[in-house]
Amino acid sequence: MLIRLGYEIAIECTQPMPVISVLEICKERRADIQRQTKVLTSPNVPNHTYEDVHGNLCRRFMAPAGGFRILYDALVEDSGEPDELNTLAREMPVQDLPDEVIGYLLGSRYCETDHLGDIAWQQFGHVPSGWARVQAITEYVHNRLSFGYGYARATRTAAQAHDERVGVCRDFAHLAIALCRCMNIPARYVNGYLGDIGIPPDPSPMDFNAWFEVFLDGKWYTFDARHNKRRIGRVAIARGRDATDVPLLHSFGAHTLTGFKVWTYEQDSHPATPPPHGIDRTFDAQMLS
Repeated sequence: MLIRLGYEIAIECTQPMPVISVLEICKERRADIQRQTKVLTSPNVPNHTYEDVHGNLCRRFMAPAGGFRILYDALVEDSGEPDELNTLAREMPVQDLPDEVIGYLLGSRYCETDHLGDIAWQQFGHVPSGWARVQAITEYVHNRLSFGYGYARATRTAAQAHDERVGVCRDFAHLAIALCRCMNIPARYVNGYLGDIGIPPDPSPMDFNAWFEVFLDGKWYTFDARHNKRRIGRVAIARGRDATDVPLLHSFGAHTLTGFKVWTYEQDSHPATPPPHGIDRTFDAQMLS
């Protein structure tokens, strides 16, 4: 299966300012890229990449005053298989976890384990450990929160989402991550592309998606509290403790978001052009910084 994906983001800057994008396809999927453009900017400015502490590829720009646009388009090969399922995957005792995983047990900016520990043990302490417990957490979050783009708020934490019972995909991920960590299950935040492949088309405009991964039996597995189903065609961009680590754009100055487009779809279904729905959405610039 070939997946066409990309983005176009436009901002208006009051003065020249540094910008860092965290929008490169993750390292384990780069070999699947069949064709891609360079990361194009308008106006054209020098840029370079570096790898952050989580292994994500970041790109640095110096955006000029006025309008600044970033564009990327690619064709990626995908197996067409849904997210891996392993109901026998077991939790690992904390003392047996690899050193590099320990940090994903700790609270973070949006995942306050200290506020949710009692709730987590009350809700999931009786559930069999391992895959079954993570799935129970996923279903709990899926059922507790109502999704809506109008609910987006850049400062909402996992505990606040639990209390307010609303959110966007990042809130679903944050709450599930926090509950997993409370149960001593390492969990990390992921954002990336997820098109309507193998499911009925969603008339809402496309966006980057957020989901989470848990460490069971010595490897990371994908879970998605927002959709609560195994999906086809995920292409991860970046991973971190929570959304703080992987903003789509991080700017060091005031800017206004003036355009935001994301596309991701099966190429064979739309060989010439993207599907008519879901490729243009402008929203609160706070969600990008």
